[in-house]
Amino acid sequence: MNKYVLRFFRILISVILLQTLRFKFTAHPDSVYIFSKVGLEPFGRIFIGILELVAAILILIPKTIWLGALLTFGIISGAVLIHLTILGIQINNDGGLLFFMALIVLILSGIIIWNERRNIPFFKKLFLY
Repeated sequence: MNKYVLRFFRILISVILLQTLRFKFTAHPDSVYIFSKVGLEPFGRIFIGILELVAAILILIPKTIWLGALLTFGIISGAVLIHLTILGIQINNDGGLLFFMALIVLILSGIIIWNERRNIPFFKKLFLY
């Protein structure tokens, strides 16, 4: 895949992750509602925020793209699963915006993982690339 498209995907993922942090770290009522509903308020909200911050940084650093993408994929997989099982797609009349942003990040991080698979240490040993 074109390196500029992949770079755009990485930047987009990072921007989406970073822009949601202000809601998590300032205890925005929507964020508190979401994490309360799943029983993770306040420590889960803050911990997930820190993990997202780390993932947003790692995905921008060339040597750690794979690690940032894997971390993002794991975090956002959980978010999508919680939306589908506990929260529902629409939260506080947002029209599904949070869910669809999570879905976009999940898909893009999956694309980046696939593209970076030769740089993932345990994949190298497993598949002998």
